Amino acid sequence: MIESQDRRIAVMSLVERLARKLNQPVDILPLAVFRVAFGVLMCGSSLRFVLNGWIEAVYLAPEFHFFYLGFEWVKPLSAEVMSALYATLIVLSCFIALGFLYRPSIVLFFLLFTYIELIDQATYLNHYYFISLVSFLLIFLPANRYLSLDVHLRPRLKTRFVPAWCIFILQLQLAIVYFFAGLAKLNEDWLLRGLPMSIWLKGNTGFPLIGSLFDYHWVALLFSWAGAFYDLTIVYWLSWRRTRLTAYVNVIVFHLMTALLFPIGMFPYIMIAAALIFFSGSELRSVLRRLRINLPDLPRLTYSRPTRLTKRVKAILLLFFILQFALPLRHVLYSGDTNWTMEGYRFAWRVMLNEKAGFVTFYVADETLDRTQVVIPSQRLTEHQQRHMSYQPDMILQFAHYLAAQHPYAGEHDIAVYAEAWVTHNGRPSELLIDPTQNLLEVPRDIWTADWILRY
Repeated sequence: MIESQDRRIAVMSLVERLARKLNQPVDILPLAVFRVAFGVLMCGSSLRFVLNGWIEAVYLAPEFHFFYLGFEWVKPLSAEVMSALYATLIVLSCFIALGFLYRPSIVLFFLLFTYIELIDQATYLNHYYFISLVSFLLIFLPANRYLSLDVHLRPRLKTRFVPAWCIFILQLQLAIVYFFAGLAKLNEDWLLRGLPMSIWLKGNTGFPLIGSLFDYHWVALLFSWAGAFYDLTIVYWLSWRRTRLTAYVNVIVFHLMTALLFPIGMFPYIMIAAALIFFSGSELRSVLRRLRINLPDLPRLTYSRPTRLTKRVKAILLLFFILQFALPLRHVLYSGDTNWTMEGYRFAWRVMLNEKAGFVTFYVADETLDRTQVVIPSQRLTEHQQRHMSYQPDMILQFAHYLAAQHPYAGEHDIAVYAEAWVTHNGRPSELLIDPTQNLLEVPRDIWTADWILRY
């Protein structure tokens, strides 16, 4: 009884010390710099999407969109409205960077960006998910109380310090990304076979200076091990003052190399900018002085009421981070290799683990008329949708139900849909992904283990 009480007292003491540390005043500059960098990158990313004509290609051209479970109601709007939404995202991104009307701007940005990314599951990218998460966190942070037009218009908003938790939650989110990305790399393909790295490097032998080395297997193993080590340790090095600058140089080199070797969009640049949150205010001020960038004077103020953690915000953030730790671990609830089955794969920071390609043929059987129609997905889907669907069972299932709904005698005749999906994973010979004898119309779409997915 006494030992139990002692443990309870020790836990309470630890919680109190942690609470005091998270509420200590820290320089607001890292938060302001993070806000500016985030806004600038989001403006560039949204503008890039528009200029490349991807609104039409991704959201308007497809006759069918793959939806996320529970978000069947999210649909693309007309061409004019989708264009207006992207124009709004560009404006909101500029407002965020400038710190103008910050609170409504970041709330609206989060809602619009997340809505757009929920339209089609085929567009899922880890950094889109990361952007939604970060923009959600920024809603609760006083990131506009320095280096902002809001402060210029309302000088009383300006503050010198914010509670440490305002910086910490962004650092924690970045740490979660890196940790689970590194943890997912601790598998046989990545560490022992150098896969899929060897496949990608052999496609880049024309890379300047070192490209000729990419044909060697030991180079793929070196890159693989270095990538896992980087993901698992970089937050530690960034958190330690003595190694922070060297670590950040490594962040830049690592992500620029990734950007040059692999076409993964804005992700490398977002991670380079996000890592700035680990620098202290004094370190950032020193760098900016060397760049001859003058910062506005800071008042001698500490907290202000909006930065304090209310019970409601505590509950929201606690639930948020519980989910952030739970989602990447949910794959342990499924049998088989999640890199093959894709069960528990999304929203788990499983970055650059797979080189997959597949080919799916659908058979729509009208059992009333005893007729079977062969459907090639390219007849109904864009090339991008077809490529991503070909190795993702839940998307194959969705498309099967769509084909049945489009049948001219849907609801009148007995319809069955089968799929023969051949997939190659990390250079292996193609194998069947799902049971070709399973009528997919009898399979519900849910979160439980799918026994119709073939394991290996």
